[in-house]
Amino acid sequence: MSARPKSKNDAAWEALFETHGILDHIEDRGVYQISAATINKLREARLMTKFDHQINLPSIFKQHDLTIQPNSRGTYLIGHFQSYANLPAPPATDDDIEQFQLVTEIETIDPVNLYSESAALLCAYNAGIFTDLFDEPTTLTVLGRMSTGEFSYRINDSRRGTPYEIKVENAQCEIDSGFESRSAFAIVEAKNETVTDFLIRQLYYPYRLWSGKTRKEVLPVFMTFSNDVFSFYVFRFTDETLYNSIELVRRKRYQIGARDIELEDIVRTLEAARVEPGPERIPFPQADSFTRIVDLLAQLYGADELSQDEITTNHAFDLRQTQYYTTAGQYLGLVARHSSRDLGVTYRLTRDGERIIGLKSPQQRSLALVEAILKRRVFNETLRLYLRQAGRPTIEQVVEIMRGAELGLDLEGNTTMRRRAQTVLAWMDWIMRLKRR
Repeated sequence: MSARPKSKNDAAWEALFETHGILDHIEDRGVYQISAATINKLREARLMTKFDHQINLPSIFKQHDLTIQPNSRGTYLIGHFQSYANLPAPPATDDDIEQFQLVTEIETIDPVNLYSESAALLCAYNAGIFTDLFDEPTTLTVLGRMSTGEFSYRINDSRRGTPYEIKVENAQCEIDSGFESRSAFAIVEAKNETVTDFLIRQLYYPYRLWSGKTRKEVLPVFMTFSNDVFSFYVFRFTDETLYNSIELVRRKRYQIGARDIELEDIVRTLEAARVEPGPERIPFPQADSFTRIVDLLAQLYGADELSQDEITTNHAFDLRQTQYYTTAGQYLGLVARHSSRDLGVTYRLTRDGERIIGLKSPQQRSLALVEAILKRRVFNETLRLYLRQAGRPTIEQVVEIMRGAELGLDLEGNTTMRRRAQTVLAWMDWIMRLKRR
């Protein structure tokens, strides 16, 4: 088995842990305080402490069940803190998605080209989604970085029977947006991608700050925008002083306009797709979430080019997943990989990738992505089998299709074949979920 690839953060944190004896200190005292100045000696602290999701944590943190929390503007605590919360799995169908329209007078927001969290939030706000979410008119009132002030809180510690108390003195926090209504103030953390967990601190620190500034109820809200769908998770803290007392109150999903894809559209795309050989030297994909591939394509379209480290640091990937998903994009002919002495490995969209992601209709874009998938023989034959038998193929059936295809890969190992077959089925599920029920 190949060694796990090591990121720049991995290497720098391993050096810091060794130099300062951090593990021994945590074993003796429960936590270790480290300054931004110390971190900056090896790599910029801003990059070394940004772990929005558990998968972003450096290897040494994962190995020893550690996370990091800021306790002032220039210092951090490392300990066995339970810093993250899981998001519920998405519904099995899209029947719960509510359709909204952006008012025709607005020309400066394009709801099918939202490549930043701020653009997605402004689109949702101007479409009236926040008013629907909170059942009363809302106004955008707050955003950006601010100081937390001073407060104390308790956070669950996986190695102790009782929570650990942290005193915060003017740490920095950031609010993607704050929306005020007659009865409440909602603080919103937004992500332009599908995620499975989130850093509670991104809601908790602003929650503590604004709970002391307004008499209105402060509502912590997490929003994702992915595949043209806005997903909102409204939370509450049942104990203001306990970081881990976060509790989901409700979830709602919205879309601007309608995708309106019928089964006949998918069949027509299948018949029109011209099967082409896969690109040479690009492995058969192992990337089970096609939604995350779409997220990656959108991020590359918005940024023009991203380095391997940027994708890993800024999105819910570790380095291995970055490699899996960028390789999947290359396999479809939508992503190009480049290497340079200055920037290292970088990725950008191909012409086909730019054309597809730049399409102005969600329906056209989705069907163009379906066509890109169906240009590859294994996926084309699997969808034909799916439709012919009016049901999802088994892994064994997909493995048989793969064995019959000239993939140019060493896929003789049964475990490897089944893993790749799982990717094929996951992409088929994505295609079939596009159709209107």
